[in-house]
Amino acid sequence: MLYCSNPRCSHPFNPDNSKFCQSCRSQSLNPLFRNRYRVIRLLGEGGFGKTYEAIDTDRMDDPCVIKQFMPQFQGTSAIEKATELFKQEAKRLYELGEHPQIPRLIAYFEQDQRLYLVQELIEGQNLLAELTQQGVFSEEKIWQLLADLLPVLKFVHDRNVIHRDIKLENIIRRRISLHSSLPKIRNLRNSTFRNGGSGDLVLIDFGVSKQVTGSLVNKSGTTVGTPGYSPMEQMRGQVFPGSDLYSLGITCLRLLTNCLPKIDGSDELYDPINGVWNWRKQIPDGTNLSLKLAEVLDKLIQDYLKNRYQSADEVIKALNIYSLPPQPPHVRGGQVALNSAQTKGGKLAINAARKHGAQLLVQTPLNSAQLNSKVSIAQKLNSNLAIGNAKTNIISAKSTFDFEVMTVDKWGIPNNIQSGKADFFEENIGSGVVMEMVSVPSGDFTIGSPNDEGDSDEKPQQQLTLAPFYIGKFPVTQAQWKAVALLSEIKIFLNPNPSRFQGVNRPVENISWYEAMEFCARVSLKTGKNYRLPSEAQWEYACRGKTLTDFHFGETITKELANYNANSNYAEAAKGIYRCQTTDVGSFKPNAFGLYDFHGNVWEWCADFWHSNYNGMPGDGRVWHDRGDDSLRLLRGGSWNDHPPNCRSACRLRYQPDCRASIVGFRVAISVD
Repeated sequence: MLYCSNPRCSHPFNPDNSKFCQSCRSQSLNPLFRNRYRVIRLLGEGGFGKTYEAIDTDRMDDPCVIKQFMPQFQGTSAIEKATELFKQEAKRLYELGEHPQIPRLIAYFEQDQRLYLVQELIEGQNLLAELTQQGVFSEEKIWQLLADLLPVLKFVHDRNVIHRDIKLENIIRRRISLHSSLPKIRNLRNSTFRNGGSGDLVLIDFGVSKQVTGSLVNKSGTTVGTPGYSPMEQMRGQVFPGSDLYSLGITCLRLLTNCLPKIDGSDELYDPINGVWNWRKQIPDGTNLSLKLAEVLDKLIQDYLKNRYQSADEVIKALNIYSLPPQPPHVRGGQVALNSAQTKGGKLAINAARKHGAQLLVQTPLNSAQLNSKVSIAQKLNSNLAIGNAKTNIISAKSTFDFEVMTVDKWGIPNNIQSGKADFFEENIGSGVVMEMVSVPSGDFTIGSPNDEGDSDEKPQQQLTLAPFYIGKFPVTQAQWKAVALLSEIKIFLNPNPSRFQGVNRPVENISWYEAMEFCARVSLKTGKNYRLPSEAQWEYACRGKTLTDFHFGETITKELANYNANSNYAEAAKGIYRCQTTDVGSFKPNAFGLYDFHGNVWEWCADFWHSNYNGMPGDGRVWHDRGDDSLRLLRGGSWNDHPPNCRSACRLRYQPDCRASIVGFRVAISVD
């Protein structure tokens, strides 16, 4: 079928043998745009031209969107301005498209004296359609929306771009979540953003976005935006990050009330006489809304900019929707580009969803005068401590314990239950508290994922041979942490009560890598044994428990097997519950080594520097520092807040060693010789 590229043609599709368009008689017929893109259907049209769904024949018929620029304006000045805005949209998409919640630019070109922009197709529906079909949003859905979009706005604003048209129609919910385990999207385009919020919402249409730097931010410009969503300073031609936040707040009110601006300009939410938003009166009866969320929404929609939040970070902090920040993306040469805002000692902005009412804090990074991030605490301690020889000081396992190991098929149905037995010893760490250290036998194993599975940083697979070692039966608990925090300080202070989710038998969280190393150093000094964080190889070997499947309990993960975000499923298993918090260690069945909680609950620090792949990895599984990025450390295992793919045995996460979050804990290890 041939397509007529005349934007004014009412019926552009023509048979293959056509010489000219049967509708408008134009000879501008194309089987493919730029010999690559085949138009499928019209998606919409407006003042700038038309938007089409298409397929990219150079990329296995990958779906995409083509925007055809043909402004319906009169006058040279207006057309020139529209042309500039269209070019700016292409530039913005190119600059911002590294974020998976912003459509990426695929191509920008001219054909038949017309401009075209090709971008990623986001399969799903916008929030206006969702509101129409499903009705008003609950408070929980508003929290999720804010947790999904505030980090996106931070990303955009950090690059000096103001969107200028945030509204229901410009937010799309993906039909398939980024965290789905479906093979089509198993390997994420940008795995550096795979942790945090669900990522289901995508911010689209940067056609009127504005680059603002220095003196430009306060200068008046073209008035753009949508009435009923745009603040008064924007309607006067000036924009700020707070302008986008205002529009986001109004978007939330529309979703809570289903009150939309009318064609005649009237608005049931706004009282023009008193100049206030009366949105509370429009909330349906029976809707529960916390005082905290209401206060935040009120501040977002203040008429005067000075009375609003000035940045997405401020809103994130006010709502306490913290978790790990997006990981710093790789740049060419295997180096890591760190966001400057995350390396100057400020609080870290976070990308994650949470239920309202709880506190989740990311602490200020440690002062560089106290710790040099390029030198590990363990290295510093060597000159200060007389740690006994591990071989002579480790007491032979005092006892054994029995346990039951269960494996499941891809539907999550148990297919094998066996009894197991493991050696262990108890370490008294003070205040009557002990740590159980389980013996892990020597053995061969393959680290990483095969070529057709997992993410690129999990490759290539390496065959390793590990010596025996001991590792914590559980992640370090809050009771164990508090006992060690009361011991004498070696290099840094340890807060005895850092965790968001309180419970003596829950894993300790909100722990930086440096603090985990301090914990190991204090226990080492007390016991005379060389306690440390496990190497990444030891961690995965211990996690797998001699298995080759994605999880040590089999081909999938279920709510009966681990604590994770079960709002999405894995393989053929059913969805489950999202507990929204940590659980007591040992709440689920162990692996074949008798070890618990490797999948979900909390991410666990490893000792290694970050390497972007396994090329050159030591074959004996020791801690790997050589040619690594010493500004980043490894995290393994997923958390209570993570979707299934992030909880796999092979999944890797990297972040700065001074990062603290309520999804991060650790467990300790000790060598036999």
